[in-house]
Amino acid sequence: MIPVSYPSHDFRFRTEDGKEQVFDEFRKQWVRLTPEEWVRQHILLYLTKEMKYPAALIAVEKEIRLNDVRKRFDILVYHATKPWMIIECKEMNVVLSENVLSQVLQYNIPLQANFLIVTNGNHTAGFSVENGKAEPLESFPPYPVTAS
Repeated sequence: MIPVSYPSHDFRFRTEDGKEQVFDEFRKQWVRLTPEEWVRQHILLYLTKEMKYPAALIAVEKEIRLNDVRKRFDILVYHATKPWMIIECKEMNVVLSENVLSQVLQYNIPLQANFLIVTNGNHTAGFSVENGKAEPLESFPPYPVTAS
């Protein structure tokens, strides 16, 4: 498992139609605050504040096509223009099982990212993918520095 220590943050909340919402700074919109969204917002904060991943190169909840099926990934981090890391978020009571890992592996078929991460907010697991083989990670990889 990868240790993750979430930084503090003053999230913006509101209630609309009896449902709690949080302002997503990445999507620049209010979204329903579900248990999975809580995990997604905190891992995004961790990526940008603690790991210093560039926010401009992080995509949130975008659609991809897997053959004729449309899927939505939770978080995709790019390096330059190439997918670099896929992160699948689950709510806290979901066990990080083979099914969860299978989901992120399916997303990686068209994306071909170097790193795959699954998290439920309490537990985070990750893998480095190279030549079709996945190796477990002990920590989030540092974002690659590009020579200028």
